[in-house]
Amino acid sequence: MEMSGSSSGLLLLLLLGFLIVSSIYATSDSIYNDFVQCLSNHSSPSPEASSIVYAQTNSSFTTVLQSYIRNPRFITSSTPKPLIIVTPTDESQVSAAVICSRDIGIQIRIRSGGHDYDGLSYISDVPFFILDMFNLRSIDVNMNDETAWVQSGATLGELYYRIWEKSRVHGFPAGICPTVGVGGHLSGGGYGNMLRKYGLSVDHIADAKIVNVNGTILDRNSMGEDLFWAIRGGGGASFGVILSYKVKLVGVPEIVTVFWVEKTLAENATDILYQWQHITDKIDDDLFMRLLVQPITVKSDKGATKAKKSQKTVRITFIGMFLGESTRLMSVMNKDFPELGLKKEDCKEMNWIESVLYWANFDNGTSVDVLLNRTSDSAAFLKRKSDYVQTPISKNDLEGLWKKLIELGKPGMVFNSYGGRMNEIPASETPFPHRAGNIFKIQYSVNWHEEGAEADEEYLNLIRELYSYMTPFVSNSPRGAYLNYRDIDIGINHNGKDSYQEGKVYGDKYFLNNFERLVKVKTAVDPQDFFRYEQSVPPLP
Repeated sequence: MEMSGSSSGLLLLLLLGFLIVSSIYATSDSIYNDFVQCLSNHSSPSPEASSIVYAQTNSSFTTVLQSYIRNPRFITSSTPKPLIIVTPTDESQVSAAVICSRDIGIQIRIRSGGHDYDGLSYISDVPFFILDMFNLRSIDVNMNDETAWVQSGATLGELYYRIWEKSRVHGFPAGICPTVGVGGHLSGGGYGNMLRKYGLSVDHIADAKIVNVNGTILDRNSMGEDLFWAIRGGGGASFGVILSYKVKLVGVPEIVTVFWVEKTLAENATDILYQWQHITDKIDDDLFMRLLVQPITVKSDKGATKAKKSQKTVRITFIGMFLGESTRLMSVMNKDFPELGLKKEDCKEMNWIESVLYWANFDNGTSVDVLLNRTSDSAAFLKRKSDYVQTPISKNDLEGLWKKLIELGKPGMVFNSYGGRMNEIPASETPFPHRAGNIFKIQYSVNWHEEGAEADEEYLNLIRELYSYMTPFVSNSPRGAYLNYRDIDIGINHNGKDSYQEGKVYGDKYFLNNFERLVKVKTAVDPQDFFRYEQSVPPLP
């Protein structure tokens, strides 16, 4: 039977497709084999490759890949996948993985907890490996000198738990989400609800271990002070692979106090927030306040028939963390911020580890053991952006903002208090520069559950429109941004001949005047730019 032209054409396309797929898998297999052989040659002792290296053909590949993807936007069929995932179980395997990736000529993405908001620790548009650090998560707390060595694959929850095991009056100033990985969090700054008292996580790092581009393991002494400076806020993945940090613990009182107060526009939220801007960076250093600013729909009584009518408004939630008892907190609030109308019954006294659970939104009475859970419950698609406010926003402009939030409907904002210890640390002390002069930081937030590119674009446009609207009210020249609130909207690097110029666009926003020093460190330790990604620090051309 003679085949028609269309049938033969279809067969040819199928054959061509088969050959392309076969070629891809053959290439992938070749890279896998070369990598495994190289890894065996450089690791001591030589690992059983099947236990730590996953090719795309491995039945566990997808499970391992998705286990630490915290933003479902990047779990799609079109999301670029790594050729190989490497899951080292000791430090020598990390060194070997760096050497082998470099020698084979494949980029690596380094993932500690997977909370990079734009997925840059596990996706790329060029062929890449993932170096997944989740097996390296030991924590050694030493109460004799009040320090802890923490491997980069550990989570903040695990760190808090291990500190609590040893002491009820020690803590560590870092983020409120317990599943965030230590490696990325600390290398990018580390922000939490004790920053007005103690500053950032990076302000409490005493030592570190890093694998450089040559596969050499360095500590603070052998890496030198310039590189040690760079990996405390400049993002570790631009300079090497962070193995661990030695952190200095801080003192916490036996009793801390938290509160949660909600105000809508009908409840004078505008005036209260306006006043909050004038005191939040000057109030007692033991007090931190986080504000959730959200458009909501409320039911209101209408007329004698008591019919319920939907009305859109804005709700501001004041969440407080006070390092002390409620009686002293009430004294501070009545003196400096009576406008909120905080009452004693709004306050909850607890120990520090219980406050960790409270801020992570666990129910009252939840076991502290939940902090050892490394999985995240969030299944929402998400996008985040950041800004810094240095001048109070007027009441008139706040009212304009409320209208914009109601018009957009979906994005919300989080205002985080500054001042206190943050005002005392020079901007050049670490690469993180956003210190004195900032009243509060803004996180823009939007979540959604609809799948597909159309929904992604819709929600991304909403948050971008809100960000654009805020331009007159935030820092400028440059407009500051926080590295750990990853945002590729502010610039990406194609890592070509214009790498420095492209890197300066986002680098100036993240690091302000510290960017040029970071570039010099990068040029000294990784001149060929092996450790690069879409927002890495570039070397000098």
